[in-house]
Amino acid sequence: MQAPPESKPRWERRKDARPQELLAAALGQFVERGFAATRLEDVARRAGVSKGTLYLYFENKEELFKAVVREHIVNAIGEAEQSVAEFDGHSGELLRAILMRWWDQIGATQLAGITKLMMAEANNFPDLAQFYNEEVIERGNRLISSVLVRGVARGEFRPLDPDVMTPVLTAPVLMLMMWTHSFLPCDMSALDPQAYMAAFIDMALNGLLPPGANVA
Repeated sequence: MQAPPESKPRWERRKDARPQELLAAALGQFVERGFAATRLEDVARRAGVSKGTLYLYFENKEELFKAVVREHIVNAIGEAEQSVAEFDGHSGELLRAILMRWWDQIGATQLAGITKLMMAEANNFPDLAQFYNEEVIERGNRLISSVLVRGVARGEFRPLDPDVMTPVLTAPVLMLMMWTHSFLPCDMSALDPQAYMAAFIDMALNGLLPPGANVA
């Protein structure tokens, strides 16, 4: 009786993996292991392909990381920029929508681990830190600032300095991301992220609106 053929390694059955599948595998590996500890062979194995297949799309680990950030985070910022350009309503509602959308798409997902990774490893990888600062931090800050400038120009927000107010608005969201996705000495497991975001945005809007004004 002829012995059954040995099953092929998983990567031999998946040589046609799409770049999106490779990026999904890389995201999981970066979030779980960090940038320094992530190996391309582990990303390839997770995606079910050979390491050579990975190199068909990405020159090295740095370019793979940049592709992950651009695919998942930079694209989300671009979508938010488009929504700002098309929005006709009150700037307070626009700001609420932008902050909640960021939380739903980034903060409450595996992507928050990329923010944690950059905070932890930026000093060891200055080129990646510069890339992340230019394409994510600065662009995201410009997005929030544009909403603030819009609100002031339309008389919907009180006069303010957008350069000062932008980090005031983004810092609590970043802190929530760290609380939700990190082990900390203080136990924050009872915190309801959605309730936190709602309370924070309500408080922020009460500070931004002119006296006596409200968001319809």
